[in-house]
Amino acid sequence: MTFTTRPELVGSVGMVASTHWLASASAMAILEAGGNAADAAVAGGFVLQIVEPHLNGPGGDAPIIVHDPRQDGDAQTRVICGQGVAPAAATPEHFAALGLDLIPGTGLLPAVVPGAFDAWITLLRDHGTLPLRAVLEPALHYAEHGHPLLPAAANALATVAPMFREHWPTSAARWLTPPVNGEAGPDQVPVAGTRILSPEIAATYRRILDISEAAGEDRDVQLEAARDAWYRGFVADAIDAFIRSGPVHDSSGSAHSGLLTAEDLAQWRAPIEAPSRLTYGSVEVFKTGLWGQGPVMLQQLALLEHLGIDAVAPGSAEWIHLIVEAGKLAFADREAWYGDTDPLPLQELLDPAYTAQRATLIGPVADREQRPGSPGGRIPRTATVVAPTHVAAGIGEPTLARGTDPVTQPSGESRGDTCHLDVVDANGMMISATPSGGWLQSSPTIPGLGFCLGTRAQMFWLTPGLPNTLRPGARPRTTLSPAFALREGKPWLAFGTPGGDGQDQWALQLLLNLIHGEHNIQSAIDAPAFHSTHMPSSFYPRDSVPAGLVLEDRFPAEVIARLRELGHEVTVGDPWSEGRLSAVAREDGWLKAGANPRGNQGYAVGR
Repeated sequence: MTFTTRPELVGSVGMVASTHWLASASAMAILEAGGNAADAAVAGGFVLQIVEPHLNGPGGDAPIIVHDPRQDGDAQTRVICGQGVAPAAATPEHFAALGLDLIPGTGLLPAVVPGAFDAWITLLRDHGTLPLRAVLEPALHYAEHGHPLLPAAANALATVAPMFREHWPTSAARWLTPPVNGEAGPDQVPVAGTRILSPEIAATYRRILDISEAAGEDRDVQLEAARDAWYRGFVADAIDAFIRSGPVHDSSGSAHSGLLTAEDLAQWRAPIEAPSRLTYGSVEVFKTGLWGQGPVMLQQLALLEHLGIDAVAPGSAEWIHLIVEAGKLAFADREAWYGDTDPLPLQELLDPAYTAQRATLIGPVADREQRPGSPGGRIPRTATVVAPTHVAAGIGEPTLARGTDPVTQPSGESRGDTCHLDVVDANGMMISATPSGGWLQSSPTIPGLGFCLGTRAQMFWLTPGLPNTLRPGARPRTTLSPAFALREGKPWLAFGTPGGDGQDQWALQLLLNLIHGEHNIQSAIDAPAFHSTHMPSSFYPRDSVPAGLVLEDRFPAEVIARLRELGHEVTVGDPWSEGRLSAVAREDGWLKAGANPRGNQGYAVGR
């Protein structure tokens, strides 16, 4: 019997899996009350903002894939792009005038339009059934009555507390004197398990509800009034006023003023797009467009199918080698061709002839070079990584495996990460969402709103002429990567994980375990995992380790030894340190779910 840390859940009413047990339970309560998967996902998404504040927040991002069987044909599966865009004033020339060659990872300068709120409202409007009040009530409960502070969040606060006290007084007031049982405490770092209240966020959402319901009885009118309150009303005004109030210390080591304005918010709406897709055997996989890194999974699948991975023993050194080497090529193409500025047509990267040509670069030993391809004969161009002169707390989006603690890194940095949520209901609607950004340590808390802005613009390059070069109104190339799959033409799997550049690496392993291994959902999640550090990090300071490979120590010693013989620079990590996957599925007439034991937060619920 395949080992699992907990049972795969099997039922027929509904399933939810997420990175926090309270979000999963809250979403399941919505399903129990008669809501559908979209209603449940929105409720869970808002709860994640409250209970995982070091991993996401109201001012962050939320790319969502929704499969709605009530739609026709290809329209059944859509991407709601909750990734906000760069401000109108954000240009490479502006940063050059400041003497910056990389965009800082914290503060106000890297803020983009906060996209999560409109993404959730759009999902609720187009696919849900319940009013906004019903799906916001679980988050309001935890904001007003409190939730236990996670150990990882407490560790993050302990790391950034000196910076809060010295440079970000509004964040110090929010987090170092947190409301506990309704009263502000002394100036100290709250410990794990402290009951944390978020009264300003609760007040913000209650004011939005009041504005929404005052607009009339019609549900769509109420939802439009809610988004207007955020993007054209008091929320946008408070953001604009705070940014104009003066420069803020950031990870460059200096203070800079922000560029985001109320007009930037007013001009933006979450796009609804067709997904990227690829057929792999009997499975069709759906990801975001080239503004995200999701298509790297499709490129890897194309390479692995061409190279015949179905004939390789799952979990063997040769299996890992093939997956890692295919990943190096896909991620090299990400650096050269992915972005929201004149991106390459994805079909050129997935063309069988291009795949066959790229596959010839995969050999019997680990490659140590970055090898972007030349689709259509184009000459690839990538940015030059600049050695950092200053590294400060609060930057980036790490993998769990980059330190012994999922938040505090060996350098003393405390980095933001990401959440994930999957939902399936009895009628076959499936949601995969990866909320992130607006981490408590990303930028200062905005007075009167209770949350901070995201810093996703740190992912742009300032080098001219790249697909991911900073441009006003462009989306930064995000690592956020929800996933959905059909099997034999039927809705099958919604899945994903936090973890920056590791997201599509771990999610790919889950998928391959299910297709080629003898696994159910939970055992595929629990299986020993790995990730490559060969590609340049998407986050400051953009580091990479040529041929670097990190594996959990649950892999057999002979597998680890063989990988070293193949030329991989192997680091053996903790036994449960790679990713935080979750997934829901429809198969064999049942609804199923599993969630990750790694991080001691994720849970699946259902019946």
